[in-house]
Amino acid sequence: MDPNKYRKAFDELSFSADFEERTQDLLRRRARSLNPSKSSSEKENRPMNLKFFRKPLVFAAAAALLVVSVSAAALFLRPSEVAQHHNQPVLAQAFEDQNAIVVDQTVETGDFAVNLTGLVSGKNLTDWSQDVDTSHTYAVVALSRLDGTPIDQQEFDFIRYTLTPLVAGYSPSAVNNWTLGSSASGFSADGVFYVLLDTQDLNMFAHRTVYLAFYEGGAPSREIFAVDPTDGSISFAPDFAGPHALFTLPLDASKADPAAADEFAASTGLDFDYNAPMENAPMEPDDSDVTYRKEQTGDTTTIVIE
Repeated sequence: MDPNKYRKAFDELSFSADFEERTQDLLRRRARSLNPSKSSSEKENRPMNLKFFRKPLVFAAAAALLVVSVSAAALFLRPSEVAQHHNQPVLAQAFEDQNAIVVDQTVETGDFAVNLTGLVSGKNLTDWSQDVDTSHTYAVVALSRLDGTPIDQQEFDFIRYTLTPLVAGYSPSAVNNWTLGSSASGFSADGVFYVLLDTQDLNMFAHRTVYLAFYEGGAPSREIFAVDPTDGSISFAPDFAGPHALFTLPLDASKADPAAADEFAASTGLDFDYNAPMENAPMEPDDSDVTYRKEQTGDTTTIVIE
């Protein structure tokens, strides 16, 4: 068959509205059904085997085209599945709600592909926080290695890397994991390391550009981040060499609370001019000022920033 005619015929096919979602579910189920003799814990830590894309021969050509057209997120757990892994059914349901934000953006950096899968905000979504009546934002990030080597949970140094919100117009020292009282949990499944970040509701900052930064290192500092003196936008420092990715969160500006955001930043005592001479700026936090609590529950590692 003429490949151009074949592709044209394939492109003219009509698909249902939920075609991609159903296809992603099918790909996940097929991947997890491989080697069913292994225990569930062994399945979670084994690398995904993609050989099934090449068989049976009857649909090999169609499958090749299909895989190209489907989002890379088909290879990842959905945010709701990550929440279910943490035994948080209410949060899982929230990730499936229309108010959840599907991002599915990937940045390749160092040895990693970093995928921001999605986020959701709300009250009473988990049972692990003492302030459940306060709205939180939850974000899911999937980390995979570019060479296909699985990320083993026992070997991955969770504390070595940081996943933190930042907000343009405020010093990175003022708005971050440490000031927002964040915590993060992670686990490996099929060679991918999933991070679930729990932080104070970020919607109050939605009148500004809100970022989610992943990088190798600790508390934000001038060695890691640069702030544009004209518009307050944040980027990684030009000479920062470690793995790093910076995502812009598509928050709803109508949910912003500028007064509350300004009050929060001021309350930290760290919202100083980031480009001012060091002698005129308050002491920036460093790793010696940060306390981590590492908790292990089954196959889930939780890092609590105190």
